[in-house]
Amino acid sequence: MVDENLMTDEELDDVLILIDEEDQEHPFQMIDMVEVDGNKYAVLVPLEEDAEEDEAIILKIVEDENGEEVLYDIEDDEEWEKVVDIWNDSQEA
Repeated sequence: MVDENLMTDEELDDVLILIDEEDQEHPFQMIDMVEVDGNKYAVLVPLEEDAEEDEAIILKIVEDENGEEVLYDIEDDEEWEKVVDIWNDSQEA
């Protein structure tokens, strides 16, 4: 799980700070949102200076018990492949 609330659609492109397992903060920019099989996914690019230019991560958007949107790692390989394929196809269009 990534400990960060998701910004609304209007705030797409805003900076999100994600916290890793070692409590290190990492800034990301949400560049896209993808919907697959009724689930939403955020496409984020790192804003750190040492990040590779074409590097991006995709996290699943899940609503928690308080109604807040939270980002989670995609743990299922088939789900991951499907989301990546759909996002890649949308970029080629």
